[in-house]
Amino acid sequence: MLVLFLAVFSFTASSCALGNRLAVKSAEESDVTGNFRLILYGCTYNNDLKTIAILDKEGDPYIFEPYAPDFEYRVKKGVPAKEALQEAERFVDCSTAFRSAQLSRLVDAKGETLGFEMRPLYMPFVFGIEDVLHTDYLLEGDKVIVKIWLSRSVEEMMGTGESGEKER
Repeated sequence: MLVLFLAVFSFTASSCALGNRLAVKSAEESDVTGNFRLILYGCTYNNDLKTIAILDKEGDPYIFEPYAPDFEYRVKKGVPAKEALQEAERFVDCSTAFRSAQLSRLVDAKGETLGFEMRPLYMPFVFGIEDVLHTDYLLEGDKVIVKIWLSRSVEEMMGTGESGEKER
């Protein structure tokens, strides 16, 4: 009976958590209007693959917050849309394998756009895939917690584990 209870509780808890996640939808540059908090995550060293730019809409009740130490990202406030897009695209071009940038909308369960992300796409022959990042946007109260990690296959290819240290 206890096992059944734990199984049902686990399923229910994970189902509720899924409802709090933002959806990632395709976007056009013309969708980006207004002012933004520009969050520049990564690019802390040459060829840093774990790099992404998040455009957090100013004036709404939500604040995007990377789940990472402060030294892994920086924030610029009050950035107009056109300037935010230009800076985001320059920022994600942090690797010699960079091919292009991909813009996406970050949408809540009601269909409201809370922000945008600009992620790098890489030459597929380098890593076997273009998009090496996984992101999770979790809505918790008035915050959107952003978790960012590399694809497992890319981590293995680079010889790094979850700690980010070279395996010997």
